[in-house]
Amino acid sequence: MAVSFGQLVSRTKQQLQGYTKDQASVSYLTAAMNATDVTFSVDPETVTNLSRGLIEIDDELLLVKKYDRASGVVTLFGGSSTNARGVEGTTAASHALNALITDDPVFPRQRIKDAINDTIRGVYPDLWVFANTEFNYVAARYEYVLPSAAEDVYKVVVNTIGPSRVWFPAQKWRFNSQSSLGTSQSPSGATGKSLQLYDFIVPGRSVRVTYTKAPTVLVNNSDDFEGVSGLPERVVDLITYGACWRLLPAYEAARLQQQNIEATERAPLVPPGSAMKASELFLSLYQKRLAEERDRLFRLFENYQSYSS
Repeated sequence: MAVSFGQLVSRTKQQLQGYTKDQASVSYLTAAMNATDVTFSVDPETVTNLSRGLIEIDDELLLVKKYDRASGVVTLFGGSSTNARGVEGTTAASHALNALITDDPVFPRQRIKDAINDTIRGVYPDLWVFANTEFNYVAARYEYVLPSAAEDVYKVVVNTIGPSRVWFPAQKWRFNSQSSLGTSQSPSGATGKSLQLYDFIVPGRSVRVTYTKAPTVLVNNSDDFEGVSGLPERVVDLITYGACWRLLPAYEAARLQQQNIEATERAPLVPPGSAMKASELFLSLYQKRLAEERDRLFRLFENYQSYSS
């Protein structure tokens, strides 16, 4: 079953908080709200008190000024959506009826998403993604523009003339990662990446280039992990471990905020450094899985190397 960005966020959150019941104060919207609303309504039966400060609805963080327990109406700070909507680097958005509201989230969804994407970026170049591009060979032209995402070339093949439909490997080629090939030489425009071909190829034949690139980060909750990032679904656990490793140190920093009653009470029960030890555990799991996947890639593609002549 395909794993979406939203599901990956949920998996990471469960790893961070455990699989026991979440004791966070939650409620839900009793009416939809748009991206500029500075008041909204919650179910007063599900929340007796909504503290002043940050709350989370979907991926957005909002800044609460006051909560009327009798009516369930929540008022945001400043009387302006620019002051209280989309705070802490999140984006103001519309929210549907019954959308969940979390009071003072320990790990906001947007921060989890950032950590997931930071991990996806961080696995390269240990893990790479293959992609293809094709172009027609032109007589007397030796250099062709490649996509800007190309980081190296794995192989180059050319189709033959006739019914055999065989693609034979090019033997003499060079990947140029600092190409000066401009738009006048290529309709697709300058990208700074090009392929230089020195084989004898019949003009008009299609040339297919398989290149490596960095994985692509995820954007929407519905994004399919494998389909968008290019990484295989089997590395979902690796990405989860990496995100947890990045997020847990912030939990240790929260110990310093002793104005919070809950933090003051919890401090003697949870020894200093506990979050850092958990972070180190996830780091070791991440490093182990990364090494496993890197070895797997090199076993599958033993001949992966740049070829130039």
